[in-house]
Amino acid sequence: MGTHVIKMPDIGEGIAEVELSQWHVKVGDLVVEDQVLADVMTDKAMVDIPSPVNGKVIALGGQPGEVMAVGSVLISIEVEGAGNLKESAAPVPVKEAPVAPKVEAAVESKPAATAAPRPAAVCQGPMVAREADERPLASPAVRKHALDLGIQLRLVRGTGPAGRVLHEDLEAYLAQGQSNASAPAAAAYAQRNDEEQIQVIGMRRKIAQRMQDATQRAAHFSYVEEIDVTAIEELRAHLNEKHGASRGKLTLLPFLVRALVVALRDFPQMNARYDDEAQVITRLGAVHVGVATQSDVGLMVPVVRHAEARSLWDSAAEISRLANAARNGKASRDELSGSTITLTSLGALGGIVSTPVLNLPEVAIVGVNKIVERPMVVKGQVVIRKMMNLSSSFDHRVVDGMDAALFIQAIRGLLEQPATLFVE
Repeated sequence: MGTHVIKMPDIGEGIAEVELSQWHVKVGDLVVEDQVLADVMTDKAMVDIPSPVNGKVIALGGQPGEVMAVGSVLISIEVEGAGNLKESAAPVPVKEAPVAPKVEAAVESKPAATAAPRPAAVCQGPMVAREADERPLASPAVRKHALDLGIQLRLVRGTGPAGRVLHEDLEAYLAQGQSNASAPAAAAYAQRNDEEQIQVIGMRRKIAQRMQDATQRAAHFSYVEEIDVTAIEELRAHLNEKHGASRGKLTLLPFLVRALVVALRDFPQMNARYDDEAQVITRLGAVHVGVATQSDVGLMVPVVRHAEARSLWDSAAEISRLANAARNGKASRDELSGSTITLTSLGALGGIVSTPVLNLPEVAIVGVNKIVERPMVVKGQVVIRKMMNLSSSFDHRVVDGMDAALFIQAIRGLLEQPATLFVE
């Protein structure tokens, strides 16, 4: 038998160290070639580290949350063969899970799909015996789902890698009738004294750092404007009825992207990046729109490149492709960087007003709130109109309040008179 030592690989781009985010194996586990051993976090992506060999794990080189240098020992695996010590860097990562740490809100919140379909989870036995202070592996979305269902995660058997609890496991648990929701009504009023400590590592740490950095460095100010979207919603419904089957359904997002593109012609100072260290503002002709997206692993901002050259359906297809790639953990680093202005929306959960955090080094972020029907006075008559707020934030160091207001008013005019979106 021999020992195969896998070292932290050089992921490229001059990265000298990475954060160990999560182990998918433990000492004593048998692993096979290409099995994911660990997740590591760089500044731009979560990277899976696969095994180059078959064998048995005999030592782990670090703990989740630890920052490790490239070339340091990641894991030791006992292998068949000669007794000499073998060393290698881990193979080139087979998948990059996107990091989206630079926005405040997201397109929508739903459980991310996995890269490949999983079989339905089967609950093997009534529950899992875990210690009261043992924290099972689960994504933030699964934890929230369990909380909403009244399920104690420590009682749920996980069928994912390393015993990770999946959405399917919650469904299987409910199917077994073990949910707290089925307990006697009196249990809902029982006293609780349990506590849970969650270590801020990996994606959550990166998001926290970026949010803190953005709010400390930029002088944020927000501007909210009410928009009548009745006409554009009628146009959208008409186009979907006429072309939806052949070209795909349109959401409001591609119209908003188009409105940004047209408005930025008169307000190029919004399509810019500010290097506060060099004291240089770079205005860009290309409009690369970051579309904030929510996934199980956190917020990410895939980028619709050259939105100025895209039609409605082209934008819609690219937004859908990028959102799916981000949620499935398949978005590349290039697809998650290079935005010049960000569009953020909470969809149906959009509320009345929000205060988006800038996606530095950008100087503007446009936030979309939900559409509601309200009585409005139009030409002296009370009529029902579809209304929506835009809650947008700007960097006051480089954007004046008047310019920001005029920019949003320009977007308002384009959306309320949608024909102007296409008049050259």
